[in-house]
Amino acid sequence: MAVVRTGGVDVVYARAGRGPLLVLAHGAGLDGRMWQPQVEALADEFTVVAWDEPGSGRSGDLPAGFGLADFARALAAVIEDVGLGPAQVAGLSWGGTVVLELYRLRPDLVRSLLMVDTYAGWKGSLPPEEVAARVAGARRMLAAPREEFDPTLPGLYADGPPERFAAVLDAMNRDVRPETMGAQLSLMAEADETDLLPRITVPTLLLWGERDARSPLDIAHAFQAAIPHADLVVIPQVGHMSNLEAPEAFTTAVRAFCRAHAPGAAPPGAVGSAG
Repeated sequence: MAVVRTGGVDVVYARAGRGPLLVLAHGAGLDGRMWQPQVEALADEFTVVAWDEPGSGRSGDLPAGFGLADFARALAAVIEDVGLGPAQVAGLSWGGTVVLELYRLRPDLVRSLLMVDTYAGWKGSLPPEEVAARVAGARRMLAAPREEFDPTLPGLYADGPPERFAAVLDAMNRDVRPETMGAQLSLMAEADETDLLPRITVPTLLLWGERDARSPLDIAHAFQAAIPHADLVVIPQVGHMSNLEAPEAFTTAVRAFCRAHAPGAAPPGAVGSAG
């Protein structure tokens, strides 16, 4: 575990392994523990960093007025603190929107992008009526008494939470701070990163669950059409939390992409579809 002070908050990140740098950004209502299977599996070949973003997990409370750019700058501070040069950076869901903003502000820190079941912000990827419905649902969730607060968003899994990760999912749920989740969802509702997509010049992997109900495959196809030379891998029969629902297939795709785009790697061929 390491800590870096940035933007008025202590940001904690876990680091494992040795080799080229791979940084993992979690979704809303989660923390770095969601990447447990990937950290364990990929540390044999990569330096794997999973952060707890400001206001999440073991990191300090979210400062007032913290915006999307502040999250991105905090992630940049983590990459700089690790000190291994530009990183291959993965973001799932809300984490992918943060990673896009990181690329907007600090492209010098990004060697490649791995966009996982994500959005160019809700505003950038969803119809207005769907954004309105999600905002209304978030308000109802956040209005519940603290003892009844449940941060589990609808539609995360194709067939329910995977039993083998039940303990870590329960632990993350207990640690969610409503103030942080409210800020994450509010920022997501207003974010529109679509202008950035055609300007991405680094290798990009789009990694999606075939049955993702929150970020459906048409969003992945829109990303693929907009980002030059982006490759799409679809993992069959899983939903939004594809890294936990099919960790072996997910990690295999990540390893192949990161190995192909590591420093000194030969020019890669296209990454094929898994489904």
